[in-house]
Amino acid sequence: MDHPVIFVVILFFVFSIYRNIGASESNFDEYYYVVWGNEHVIRNRSTIVQLYMDEEHGGAGFESRHSYGSGFFKMRIKLPGKEAAGVVTAYYLTSGNSHDHDELDFEFLGNRAGKLYTLQTNVFVDGHGDREQRITLWFDPTAHFHTYQLLWNPYHIVFYVDDIPIREYKNNKKYGAKYPSQAMKIEASLWNGEDWATDGGKTKTNWTCAPFRAFFDDFAIDGCSSDDRSIGHCSSADYWWNNQPYRVLNASEKQAYKNVKNRYLNYDYCTDKSRHPTPPPECNHQ
Repeated sequence: MDHPVIFVVILFFVFSIYRNIGASESNFDEYYYVVWGNEHVIRNRSTIVQLYMDEEHGGAGFESRHSYGSGFFKMRIKLPGKEAAGVVTAYYLTSGNSHDHDELDFEFLGNRAGKLYTLQTNVFVDGHGDREQRITLWFDPTAHFHTYQLLWNPYHIVFYVDDIPIREYKNNKKYGAKYPSQAMKIEASLWNGEDWATDGGKTKTNWTCAPFRAFFDDFAIDGCSSDDRSIGHCSSADYWWNNQPYRVLNASEKQAYKNVKNRYLNYDYCTDKSRHPTPPPECNHQ
């Protein structure tokens, strides 16, 4: 093996260490605050936060204290068990509620007891979403914590589950595709989505199994802070997630991603001709 190859391997190893620096003992209050449903938030010394939902008062949500323009974001989550049909647990980045907002979503769609969870991802740019993909999780996300990660840099957006890429959205502006360009906050929430979340809304929430509980951990943030709308400085190579190892999927990631698509993908907006008779421009270049 020649020296340049050794250097690249070492560099990737170092970046992997950065990417996985433990933050499980980080303080929730340092990075986040509760924005709604405060009475449905329970903290365990601020290192594990529990959101719960009942029929009378609904759920809860929290968001980051700052906005970000790029980064490698992650959180460890344990999803609601029991009969969780209709229950939505969300972990996402969003620039806000304006008509032209950007947003990157993990939405965990609960199911009846004994049935598998669906993970829906979505990408909003300038207020336009309709870029859903859905996979069936290959494990029980209610039994233990699992790590959900979002890489966002000028080159691509990658959704990960336990370091396995489950979706890649490339920056294909040159082909007419849109790409997020606004600073976004990190948010998490637990709420009732029975109108659509399970079996297209046919299976409703079983409130006799309430309260439904989701647990969150690992609150430190690796991101380029940008509390105004400008994110140009967040493209800098000074941030490790913008450097070469993170500009494309490596060979092992590509193989893992292919496996997920072949075995667990059950909906892709790019192939839904009823919604998109002409595929959106990004679909031919992913």
